[in-house]
Amino acid sequence: MKLTSVAAGFTLAAFIPLHAQQSPNVVFIVADDLGYGDLSCYGQEKFQTPHIDRLALNGTRFTRSYSGTTVSAPSRASLMTGLHTGHTPVRGNREMEPEGQYPLPAETFTLFHLFKNAGYATGAFGKWGLGQPGSTGDPNNQGVDVFFGYNCQLLAHNYYPDHLWHNQTKIDLPENRKGQFGTYAQDLIQLKALEFIDNHSNSPFFLYVPMVLPHAELVVPEDSIIRQLRGSFEEQPYKGVDSGPTFRKGGYMSQEYPRATHAAMVKRIDLYVGQIIDKLKETGVYENTLIVFTSDNGPHREGGGDPDFFNSNGIYRGYKRDLYEGGIRVPTIISWQKKVPTGKENSFPFAFWDYLPTFAELLKLKTPSGTDGISILPAIMDKKGQKERDYFYFEFQELGGRQAVIKGDWKLLHLDIRKGGRFELYNLASDPSENHNLIDLFPRKATELKEIMKSARTDNPDWPLF
Repeated sequence: MKLTSVAAGFTLAAFIPLHAQQSPNVVFIVADDLGYGDLSCYGQEKFQTPHIDRLALNGTRFTRSYSGTTVSAPSRASLMTGLHTGHTPVRGNREMEPEGQYPLPAETFTLFHLFKNAGYATGAFGKWGLGQPGSTGDPNNQGVDVFFGYNCQLLAHNYYPDHLWHNQTKIDLPENRKGQFGTYAQDLIQLKALEFIDNHSNSPFFLYVPMVLPHAELVVPEDSIIRQLRGSFEEQPYKGVDSGPTFRKGGYMSQEYPRATHAAMVKRIDLYVGQIIDKLKETGVYENTLIVFTSDNGPHREGGGDPDFFNSNGIYRGYKRDLYEGGIRVPTIISWQKKVPTGKENSFPFAFWDYLPTFAELLKLKTPSGTDGISILPAIMDKKGQKERDYFYFEFQELGGRQAVIKGDWKLLHLDIRKGGRFELYNLASDPSENHNLIDLFPRKATELKEIMKSARTDNPDWPLF
């Protein structure tokens, strides 16, 4: 593929960084709405993802990894803060005028602050969605040295936008105006991410790559990837928004080949991952770089998306916006040469809010107080001493309000909360697809998990659930 180019709340504790020469780089790649079963190394049969498969062979593939929750902004807030969605300052997708979403507060301590306190350069390239330009949640106000991409996740629905952001500078893309297909934004963002590696290969860096694919809208450049896939599947054309006030302002364009385009978008992610790995090798830092590849939530059914056709959620029930496993269990691959076991499958359960304490341990820094997470570094490195967690908590503000608690093999769901509510209970060991509601058979277990659910969250007037 030839990339398109254009003409030009924690209290800070005492931190003791490692010597720069010993510090590993970290590359953290997050796909947008990529389902558990969308990769061939996780069972996808309709197309292949060879670069990501190779990453899995050179690392560990985790089979019980959870996102922060089931939609973008709160899931990413959980990743950034080390807090589950009962405590995160951002608990839902909420638009803010003129462009952006509800911001992280000024006092928030993020992953970027952690790495900066260890002497790292920090970069974020892709979709932000945690605070409009100039707000307290602006990436530059949350520890990001270099940001390039979409600040607003609503505008990130569209792959040929009329502008992106480079830190505080609005980058106009006139070749995309009036419905033109000039610069495919994710290609340009990828170039900037690779440039960041080039510019920081002589010192430790934390590179965050929140890609916008394969979120709807479904569109890719006309290249060999889509040409090879078009005609491979029986299609059901999608009629979307091709003019009017929401065109390229959040609406999804029409797509005659939605299935082929979804496959092409995932394969494009795969190619981007291969390019990042090649760049790490080219600059001589690959062996000292820990790479994480994951997704922010389950697969979408928007803009012509068809997760049932691709079995995008594997054996798991639910999609994006569900708190069933299909909405929150995500593919996760972690690789680090000579440090992380190769070709291994690991079923240790963890979630987005565990990454902050994990990276604190990796950097030999004190974990900030108040985190909901635990360090999973022993599990990643296949070492003894891995701490077990008490429970997982998730909430979702939309669709009547939803909560979920997982403790061991048991999972309790609280659904339609604002309409009176109902509970469902599942045993994930015997019923991973959540087909059999056991709420009437195990009332004591349900009562135990209900008590955890009540105590897990802190009331926040900006995010009322009841």
